[in-house]
Amino acid sequence: MVPAYLADAGDHDALLDSFLDTHGDWEKWRTWSDDTTHAIHESQTLCIERVHETPAHETAWTVAAYETPVSDRIWVLTATGATPAPVLQELLDHLADGDGWDTAVGALVNEKMVTAATQPLSDAGWKHTVDGRWIRWTSPAGDAGVQFDAFTAQHPSQDLATWTVWAGPDPDRPTWAVTASPHTPSSLLADLSETLAHETGLRRPQTAGPERRTTLFTSPPAVRAVAAGPAASRSR
Repeated sequence: MVPAYLADAGDHDALLDSFLDTHGDWEKWRTWSDDTTHAIHESQTLCIERVHETPAHETAWTVAAYETPVSDRIWVLTATGATPAPVLQELLDHLADGDGWDTAVGALVNEKMVTAATQPLSDAGWKHTVDGRWIRWTSPAGDAGVQFDAFTAQHPSQDLATWTVWAGPDPDRPTWAVTASPHTPSSLLADLSETLAHETGLRRPQTAGPERRTTLFTSPPAVRAVAAGPAASRSR
């Protein structure tokens, strides 16, 4: 057992299938490609895009929220292919609960929202630092953290990553990363912070094998677009 942020990614497809099997208010939709699955809430205002067979450092999940089925996107969250199973499970659990979906459209992120999103990290003794525009909370071992971009938060765009949750050497060279736009609900971010600070997960021993060259990002993963409604015909 290891801290949640060091756990294995597990089977992401199985996590999504289990989520859909147990939550009838979400439906899977067939797309033009078998490489991607869309899951859409019955309200048509929440959408999950899962890109299968994604490399560890590329975007494998995108969750997007809309004010109405035909409106512009309110907030978006992405997760890379190596994101640990406990972190994704917490994300799906939050979406299932429906807590904190609503957010003030056009409102700037304030200190109260940031505090609410990161309180579990502060309570767990994670190191809090400020470096120019960046506000960071780092695990005691320095191998995971949450980063808030104060500059982007004051110049919001629906697609810009204001929050970055990461594990690895540092935020610029993450093993995995979750990014979130300015209006992502603080309750969702707080749940993810709680998982990082207190939850555990499984990690299998690493076996020796051929050395692999790995490309590391020097910036948060790019956000993929998610349609406001069903992409094609309903899955059967």
